[in-house]
Amino acid sequence: MGKIIMTGVDGNFGGHAAETILKKVGKESLIFTAPKEEKLQKYKNIGIECRKADFNSAEQLKEAFSGGDTLLLISMPFVGEKRRNAHKAAIDAAVAVGIKKIIYTSIVGSGDDMCNSYEKIDHQYTEGLIFESGMKYVILRDSQYVEAMVSAYLQAAEDNDILSNNMGEGTMAFVARNDCAEAAAAVAAGAGEENCIYYISGPAAITIAKFIENANGVTGNNVKYQYISDEDMYAFFDSMEVPRYTDGVWGEKAKAFPFCSAGMVTFGEAIRKNQMNFCTNDFEMLTGKKPLSVKQVFEDLENHTIGNRTSTD
Repeated sequence: MGKIIMTGVDGNFGGHAAETILKKVGKESLIFTAPKEEKLQKYKNIGIECRKADFNSAEQLKEAFSGGDTLLLISMPFVGEKRRNAHKAAIDAAVAVGIKKIIYTSIVGSGDDMCNSYEKIDHQYTEGLIFESGMKYVILRDSQYVEAMVSAYLQAAEDNDILSNNMGEGTMAFVARNDCAEAAAAVAAGAGEENCIYYISGPAAITIAKFIENANGVTGNNVKYQYISDEDMYAFFDSMEVPRYTDGVWGEKAKAFPFCSAGMVTFGEAIRKNQMNFCTNDFEMLTGKKPLSVKQVFEDLENHTIGNRTSTD
């Protein structure tokens, strides 16, 4: 097996993927990257080759990816042109240095042209670049993280026991972020088939009301669901000092929502329209494990908070 390069090992997703792959392949087969060298020290200390990866510099990325055979590209947490440019730089560098296979963490709606999710635009663009690159690929289209809705649920329980959003009766197979990271690590280590798209989902596609029912059953809270329009959801996030886009500034009240409101509102719209309700056994096939359910996540909340988003999450 050639060298496996993993981006973003300093982030929440990337850190768990790094821990997982260390159980699957030898350290001599791995190269870990992050934008800041100091974030790599703990991996250097255990003998892993580590490199800085500056996604604003196509030339520097060639150095970071040189000598690699497989690249795990974990999508950037910012949204819009900045992310598209970063992903293009990574793909161009991978092609230039002879990477043979690229693995990309995408989202469930990116294959649907009718899906209006703001987040989808970047992922669909990146997938297109990968398909055109000539490299072998594996696309992992992840469902919505359970942890994102855990944060919203706990905020509602703290405030007024009402969780209001625009998902309505649509369904989503909410998935634990660590499960998505484990699937990515498994594929990087050789699981699955080349030139395939996998949908990494939780065990069941459920409504947000069912999500809340599961959460109440574990926590003993009495949170209720309230449907609101897309416009009212934007107004709610504005009141919580959440910026519309990721180049904005999060206010003090926005701690439970580390995502831009344009992403969250249009994600909710896509869920309401059932444009993202993929539920598969791909996770189990790739990892040999069952994905965590919403109930199981709430039974282990300490390990399933959304956390801060880093530049390589």
